[in-house]
Amino acid sequence: MKRVVTAEWLDTDAGTPAEVAASLSDLRDINRRFGGIRTTEALIARVVGERNVRTLSLLEVAAGAGDVPRSVGERFERRGIQLQVTLLDRALSHLNHGNGQDPARGSPAIVADALALPFRDGSFDVVSCSLFAHHLLPEEVVEFVNEGLRVSRTAVLINDLVRHPLHLTLIYAGMPLFHSRITRHDAVASVRRAYTVEEMRALLQQSAAARVEIERHYLYRMGALAWK
Repeated sequence: MKRVVTAEWLDTDAGTPAEVAASLSDLRDINRRFGGIRTTEALIARVVGERNVRTLSLLEVAAGAGDVPRSVGERFERRGIQLQVTLLDRALSHLNHGNGQDPARGSPAIVADALALPFRDGSFDVVSCSLFAHHLLPEEVVEFVNEGLRVSRTAVLINDLVRHPLHLTLIYAGMPLFHSRITRHDAVASVRRAYTVEEMRALLQQSAAARVEIERHYLYRMGALAWK
C-alpha cells in the first residue's frame, strides 16, 4: 500500500467549533479504545525502567487537550511515578478543548512549532507525540526527532499509526463510531499517509539518535524510541 499524502481537516480546523470539538472527542475515544494510551504508557515504562526514575518531565508535542499524557500520568501515579507534563500544540483551539477543564489538569500549555521547539537544550527528560509523526514529510520526521533530541535529556517517543490495507478496511468499518465529519475524513487520510514500521525505522536511523527501538502495538499502532 503506497503512502498517499492527503490534507487532514483538523490540521486547519476546517469546520465549525462544534465539529472541531467533536473530532477531538473522537480522538480521545480512539486513543482510549484502540491502543493509543497503552502505546504511550509502554514507551514511558521503557524509559522509566531503563533510567530507574520516579519522576519524569515530559513535553507532549501536538498535544491537543492533553488527554493521552493525562491518562498515562494517572496510571503511573498509581505506581508511585510522577509525570510532569508540558503541552505544546500549533493551535490554541486544540489546547482549549479539554471538556471545559484546563488542558491536562493545569499542565503548562504552549502554542509553538514542533519543528522549532522554543526550549533550551535538555529542558525535558523526554519529548513525546501521539498521532503526529504521520503528518510530517519524511525529511520533517528526521527534523522533528533531532529537535526533540535537542530539548530532551533521554529520548524522543513516537506513538503513531501503521499503514496497512487491513487497517484502512477497519477504519471504513468503524465509521459509525465517529461523531464528526472531520474525523471520518481524517481517519482515512491518517492511515493512507502513515508510515510502516520499516519506513519509520529507516527515518529514525537518519536522525541523531544513538539508538532506535520500534515495537508494534495493538491494532496497527507503533511505538518508537529514539534514544539520545
